Amino acid sequence: MSNSSSQVITCKGAVCWGIGEGVKVEDIQVDPPKATEVRVKMLCASVCHTDIFATQGYIHANYPQVLGHEGIGVVESKGEEVKNVEVGDVVIPLYISECGECEVCIKGKTNLCMKYPIRLSGLMPDDTSRITVRGHKAYHLMSCATWCEYMVVDANYILKVDPAIDAAHGSFISCGFSTGFGAAWKEAMVEQGSSVAIFGLGTVGLGAVSAAKLMGATKIIGIDINEKKREKGEAFGMTDFINPDKLSDKPLSQQVKELSGEMGVDYSIECTGVPSLLNEAMESTKVGVGKTVVVGAGAESVQLSYATILYGRTLKGSVFGGIKPISDLPFIAHKCHTKEIPVDELLTHEILLEDISKAFELMRYPDCVKVLLKM
Repeated sequence: MSNSSSQVITCKGAVCWGIGEGVKVEDIQVDPPKATEVRVKMLCASVCHTDIFATQGYIHANYPQVLGHEGIGVVESKGEEVKNVEVGDVVIPLYISECGECEVCIKGKTNLCMKYPIRLSGLMPDDTSRITVRGHKAYHLMSCATWCEYMVVDANYILKVDPAIDAAHGSFISCGFSTGFGAAWKEAMVEQGSSVAIFGLGTVGLGAVSAAKLMGATKIIGIDINEKKREKGEAFGMTDFINPDKLSDKPLSQQVKELSGEMGVDYSIECTGVPSLLNEAMESTKVGVGKTVVVGAGAESVQLSYATILYGRTLKGSVFGGIKPISDLPFIAHKCHTKEIPVDELLTHEILLEDISKAFELMRYPDCVKVLLKM
């Protein structure tokens, strides 16, 4: 590393000091990268509901915490052992990676790599931190902290992308959208001519809609209590829309069945994390062959209907929609670049990092899908 890139950088970042305390922009000290790490100058970042949950003690309650996990940036400096990127490369952060060598990666049945798992401590893989605020060691949400002008991340948790990529698109596919897309593509494995019900039409749900369309589904039912999501769902390929708040006393699953020939859909994807909707999602699928994929983060425990599963349906959990970041994200990025995925439809609000507190308010707006943070 050069002398300039081996120095601590002081920059602005969004910090949460404890459960329920909200987020403030403060001066952050970002250390140089160690041997297997890179320091990234962020171009932009985006807001995911997981970041909001982080202020409530999820995924961990280690504070102060510099938030953000979606984003895109340029490698400012790198450690001497880093081989996969060079200074100046454009990269997106990953919260799970892919070694290609462990038992899980070799068998290919899941994306939950054993060598590079989800980081749940808020620290680097060596259990130390590269960020300091007001003299305190700071944590990040998972593998990094993208709501900061600079961040350090282990080089195994980044993906080099085409520098021509739209920065907003790169940020959006680094978590939420790809999670939903993968749920339909990799976990449900939606087939040509099939039917799909998608519970929740936020960024994750719209990703699932998009993948279902690309995989050739002919009936794509979107479900959301926000009437404004109808237009967004249709832009990504939704064929039918259900607003549960406008239903009679009829169960939601029955409404889905009525839209899919009474038998139910082939696949359902639960993106809300609302406990009561899990049973409805399963019940909306076909007896004997129906498959439900869960991607929404919600309550720690859910009471399932034993009879619903007994009749041959399958319930599948999922992390990052089953996406293998190194192998699969380039495909999604390409589809965005060729406009086969109308990812521009996700962007509804832009704010500066210094106005980060507004993002939490914007996420409550009925027309909000994605908030972009500009550095």
